[in-house]
Amino acid sequence: MFFSRAISKRRLGVSILFIVLFCCFNQNIKAQPAEIFISKNAIKENKIRLYKNLVNNAINNNLSVALTDSTETDWAYAFSVMELIRYHSPWAESRIHQAFNGIENRSDYFKQALLEMLYTNYPNQFVRDVEALFNESSNDKTVAICAEYLLKSKPEIKTELRLKVKLLLLADTNSVVLKQFLNHAYYLDSKNELPNLQELFYQPFFKNATVVFSVQRKNRDYPGIAFIRDSAGNFLKDAYGNIFSVPQLARSVNNLPGYLSNGNTPQGIFRMKGFAVSRSDFIGPTPNLQLTMPYETSIQHFLNDSSITDSSWNVSWYKKLLPESWKNYEPIYESYFAGKAGRTEIIAHGSTINPDYYIGQPYYPITPTLGCLSTKEIWSEEDGSRQISKQQELVDALQKAGGANGYFIVLEINDEKKPVTVEELQQWIK
Repeated sequence: MFFSRAISKRRLGVSILFIVLFCCFNQNIKAQPAEIFISKNAIKENKIRLYKNLVNNAINNNLSVALTDSTETDWAYAFSVMELIRYHSPWAESRIHQAFNGIENRSDYFKQALLEMLYTNYPNQFVRDVEALFNESSNDKTVAICAEYLLKSKPEIKTELRLKVKLLLLADTNSVVLKQFLNHAYYLDSKNELPNLQELFYQPFFKNATVVFSVQRKNRDYPGIAFIRDSAGNFLKDAYGNIFSVPQLARSVNNLPGYLSNGNTPQGIFRMKGFAVSRSDFIGPTPNLQLTMPYETSIQHFLNDSSITDSSWNVSWYKKLLPESWKNYEPIYESYFAGKAGRTEIIAHGSTINPDYYIGQPYYPITPTLGCLSTKEIWSEEDGSRQISKQQELVDALQKAGGANGYFIVLEINDEKKPVTVEELQQWIK
């Protein structure tokens, strides 16, 4: 998480704003009345004021100070805001070039904030700089983000990237991040067929477990859908007898792969652990669904088995939850390895982030996150009242299905360039 080291009082205020703006964590006020659905940030005047403040203060002012060890946090915050609002300007771009001067002396925290923003906003313009950083870096996460940037910008050097990462693994054989880069690079080329979806959709878990399936495209620019298997093992239907579903986005702002912090929601199994209401004004007052990954919670809780005495995670525990045909399908283990790599606090929530930042994107008006799953919410520009909430529909449906006690499973089905529809999945749902 950003801002983990000591910072000055001036930068502390900036840090708090960043956390409030981006947070998709399990901060909750359970006593907040669920019927209050107002977002003051959605009011037109407030949206305009916030945007100006982000550009003038968070970006321009922070990038105006000389880059030193003591101002790295200011610059990193500016990069994060540029990423959020997809901001470009010739002056800001000149400061990015400045950031690469003496980059070898900057912290990995700074390098990673810079790289995440470049991956999002400048996917092709800084190839030479990133290539040089890739060749001189030894930190596994910095290396991995560099490699992902180059893989996106120069796919023809994929073999060279893999070789460098394999060499680094000889010195750091326990690096989950580097191993997952190799798996991700391989998966991009893989022609492996998806295992039998019906087996996964009907996999028995513990008694009365509810299950949410979030089916996505490989290209996370296109929204997926979430649908529910109730505690009796039946798929929830709407008033017309159709399978209930809501569109759901599993894309992060930076669109990096799920093994990296702040990347897309990883594929795989998550354990649900109830509902909460966030303190963040930018997530809003609609209840969110709390999720945990392996390593983030105990084996006993994840498998719902108090008789387990083992306290040390290994992949065999996770594998027990999968149907036989899925046990050797590598992508379904992403949530396991993301948890092992240190990712935490991924939830499914609504959003009050201004969707205008993403006009023209395939997922508009759903807004991306820092790696959580988000649904469409529309808020009035006049009084901030909630007008549409697919998140509330999901929460209400899950409560009807038996509550948030079971599993949440994220999987990609193909790379078609369109949103997922429930009709595509009907053949595997009885």
